[in-house]
Amino acid sequence: MQIPLLRLPKIKQDNTKGFLFALAGTILVSTNYVTAKHGLRGFNPYTFSMIWTIAATCYSFIIIVLSGRIRELILPRHLVLRMVALGFATGIGMILGWAGLALLDPSFASFLWRFAPALTIIVSYVALREKMSAWELLPFVIMLIGGVISTIGVWHAVATGVVLTLLACVTVAIQMLVAKKSITDLHPNTLVFYRVAGAASIITLYTLLIHKVEFSGDISHWAATLSGAFLGPCCSFLLTFRSYRYWSLSRSSIVLTIQPLFVLPMSYIAFSQIPTVLQLIGGAIILAGALWLAELHKRWD
Repeated sequence: MQIPLLRLPKIKQDNTKGFLFALAGTILVSTNYVTAKHGLRGFNPYTFSMIWTIAATCYSFIIIVLSGRIRELILPRHLVLRMVALGFATGIGMILGWAGLALLDPSFASFLWRFAPALTIIVSYVALREKMSAWELLPFVIMLIGGVISTIGVWHAVATGVVLTLLACVTVAIQMLVAKKSITDLHPNTLVFYRVAGAASIITLYTLLIHKVEFSGDISHWAATLSGAFLGPCCSFLLTFRSYRYWSLSRSSIVLTIQPLFVLPMSYIAFSQIPTVLQLIGGAIILAGALWLAELHKRWD
């Protein structure tokens, strides 16, 4: 017997609510670069990813119970594959992303992550038929130039981290596409739960298979990981996915582009670290290109 679809009531576009939800989500997800960086000092990327996603799953489930949406966890048949794809992409993305962050300066990593909203805009054009002009290819080229400048003279030291981060950006674009296509059928709370629950299942299985479970962190590493899992994959995406109900995918990506502006001071306060001069210059070019791309896309939205 097919489960009847519980479609959420249609909500009209609201620029103010869309912006505020997207901004709040961006600020909270920016804490990932600090909490995750510290957690990764106590755990290998696989164990860290496992703890992170299991904790986020528990948090999101509690939120669903408290909000009285437990029955909405029963998915209509046509949404099952979407949620499997969302969880799989999230799991792969987290393993790649955290492995990359473990090798990079947090601020520099946040600049590289600007490729995620840029790729999301391109994916939204291809898959959702959102409008895009030929001019929007130029900012993307500028972002690539910024990435090259950032790695001049240090490629041998950061190559692996850069490649892992960029691959993770691809998986994020896929996640955001699936979330946008599902947001009218699932409440953001439910969507977040399946995102982290699917990722937790995949990451835990993989970590056990490769025998990488190592609980070697101290209290500070556990505290950073557990608190970061609440602020990042749980709360930040509850807000970001809510923005999709009021804004297009591309418009929400504009706000996510400014994330380095929050990460830089957080990273300096937590670790007294700032990127090198070339990384800052390249990062600024990446940021400028991403903002230009988002602004051009908004005009065609």
